[in-house]
Amino acid sequence: MKLDLRRIAAQPGQALPFHFALDLSGLEWSGTRPAPWPITVEGAVRNRAGALALQAELKGTLSLVCDRCAQPFTREKTVAYETLAALELEDGDQDEIVLADRDGQLDLEKLMGEVFVLHLDTKNLCSPDCKGLCPGCGADLNREPCRCKKEVDPRLAKLAQLLEED
Repeated sequence: MKLDLRRIAAQPGQALPFHFALDLSGLEWSGTRPAPWPITVEGAVRNRAGALALQAELKGTLSLVCDRCAQPFTREKTVAYETLAALELEDGDQDEIVLADRDGQLDLEKLMGEVFVLHLDTKNLCSPDCKGLCPGCGADLNREPCRCKKEVDPRLAKLAQLLEED
């Protein structure tokens, strides 16, 4: 979806609302495809005293794999995004400003795709108290106890043998 920013660039107080579904089903992230369903994007570009302010909210359901226990789970993700937009820059400083193309068009699908990807978490847990997997036996500690046999301190091995005989 492209917005023609020229329509409101010279009209303070005007707005260009937008609403669309963003398809990120082809996105690979950490070996998985986290966005199999469309992401809803809605917002507007408003001319505020000559400055074009872009506000957007992205919402979607992510299909993830827990980084501790390797179990699949889903989570809702909402991203709020605000920035300034411009048709052209005079001084070339573009740190926090998105720039329209030569025709005054702003490619929202590309921009919102980048915004969503940059807001994906680097660590995904199915729950904050996920216990993960035992490094020894591989048991999912959320579902079952560890199956590892406790190692006996060699200094206490003779005592352990006496305890086993009883």
